[in-house]
Amino acid sequence: MQFNHYGGTGAFLAAALANADDVSPPALERMLTEHEMTSRKLDATQARALDAWVDRVRPVFGERDRARQTRLVNELLAEATTSVRVSAHDGHPPHLHYITGTEDPVARIKAAVAGGLAVALCGAGGQRLGRCDRSGCAMVYVDTSRNGRRRFCSLACANRVNVAAHRSRSTVGHGDGDGVRGDDHRDA
Repeated sequence: MQFNHYGGTGAFLAAALANADDVSPPALERMLTEHEMTSRKLDATQARALDAWVDRVRPVFGERDRARQTRLVNELLAEATTSVRVSAHDGHPPHLHYITGTEDPVARIKAAVAGGLAVALCGAGGQRLGRCDRSGCAMVYVDTSRNGRRRFCSLACANRVNVAAHRSRSTVGHGDGDGVRGDDHRDA
């Protein structure tokens, strides 16, 4: 799946913010720099405001009801955007900007995130905005895999689920009294 500036940067930034443990200004500034945001200097009050707003972003990820997911993204867009315009600055190719007339970094970040989620929703139907399938893991991700079938936030979570499933099958085989391990059964 191809992403433009907002669909990539904004959607990936949304996932990073939703997964952030440290929402201090220095940590957020590092994250914003990593995601190529030009507005990245935040004070403590702005960091708290952004963190509170991100609570509204999290439910977009992993939402399987497309109508609800669309409503959530539209609510974020309504609050965070003022206009849509094409911009080419700082050597970037033309891309969309979803806000004008403000230097407020929180407003600009909200617009980038809301715009990125909208592009991801419209460009891939929303299923690329995922939540880890491992029980107990609340991490979210943007699925850029070729087939769009990613289920876990990381290889570590996928491995944990697969090892647990393997052990469960092996344990079932040990207790059935036929002397054959569960993972040694073969349909012949």
